[in-house]
Amino acid sequence: MDVVDMAQKAVSAVIQGEMSFCKFMSANDSGESGAHQVGFLISLHAKEMMFTDDEMRENDILKKTVKVNWQNGEIITESVFTWYKSKHEIRLTRFGRDFPFIDPKYTGALFVLVRNGIQNFSAYILNSDDDIQQFLDAFGMTPAETNHLINASNISDSFKEDIEIKNFISQIHGDFPASEVMSHEARIIIYSLFFNKPLTDSQKDSEKIAHLISSNPDKILLQWTNTEFRLFRALEDAKYGDQIKRGFSSVDEFIEVANKVLNRRKSRAGKSLEHHLAAIFDSCKIKYTPQAVTEGNKRPDFIFPSIEDYHNAEFSIEHLCSLAAKTTCKDRWRQILNEGNRFKGRNKYLCTLQQGISSAQMDEMEAEKVILVVPKPYISSYPSDRQDRIWTISKFIDFVKEMEDIK
Repeated sequence: MDVVDMAQKAVSAVIQGEMSFCKFMSANDSGESGAHQVGFLISLHAKEMMFTDDEMRENDILKKTVKVNWQNGEIITESVFTWYKSKHEIRLTRFGRDFPFIDPKYTGALFVLVRNGIQNFSAYILNSDDDIQQFLDAFGMTPAETNHLINASNISDSFKEDIEIKNFISQIHGDFPASEVMSHEARIIIYSLFFNKPLTDSQKDSEKIAHLISSNPDKILLQWTNTEFRLFRALEDAKYGDQIKRGFSSVDEFIEVANKVLNRRKSRAGKSLEHHLAAIFDSCKIKYTPQAVTEGNKRPDFIFPSIEDYHNAEFSIEHLCSLAAKTTCKDRWRQILNEGNRFKGRNKYLCTLQQGISSAQMDEMEAEKVILVVPKPYISSYPSDRQDRIWTISKFIDFVKEMEDIK
């Protein structure tokens, strides 16, 4: 399932590369003019990708051998950048036999060059109007602004997110990934957008992520859930789009597919919120047990600090609490009232992405000691005279930290 076209691969390479350059191929570049000098003429505006000023000043002819990965791995060449002081030009040459892009049909194609390291480059030849326009639009460029270094910071977050989503989908074979995989990928996409680079498992990057989450957990939770929704919908389109366009042989076949899609959506939504809340608690170093059994078939989404402490009669109830996670709760909030015998008569916490509940229902919740935990931007959708009853994600985290005595 290859849903990533060459223009998007080129855009992704530019985002991840050190420096990038693009130009329209001239007749000389493509070999159409029959000129003796074969190869790509590189603008001096991009000279820093290849050479330093001192190197160019001190050498009449300067060569640098590099590895170039063409069209995302279709071809790899050991090529040479050459600086000619007498001509005041830089050329990329030496592509080996049967190199396909020195050909008149590529005159006017967009040549994209990306430096990934001192001796490692990627190159893309975009030869259709749609690919060229898509690439230029990604960086807000006009054709007149080519033949220069590309300002990768000009790309919009929504375009970067689209690229990351399609890159992820292109690697999926078979059925839908598990819900925790989808949630994790949504978080990775948000991190890469925020820090403008792919993150690693290093201690430094982990600290950056922890600071990002702890500084505004309400905002980051909504970013994660919104991105995962876009990711999930894009995957649905990739999986079922062709089948829907072809149509169905019977009503039964249509209903079967529709039920499969709807059931997966319902299942995913609830799990998504749980996964993201767990990521926030982990980042804030909060202790918890997810989906643990209290009594009988009762299974709260989260017990703080642990289910072992809950079952320890000597552990003070003052240092225990539970949290239910429900994407919507207008009709389902009563399900949490009996999730743990030890919490009878005490506050019960319910995290939801529901936007707005009636005053009457909020009064019922208050009578049952249910405290809503809602991302801060959503609180304004609730009755104004009852908004002070609602906790933000940040307030709940502070409450649990104080309860667990986390410094």
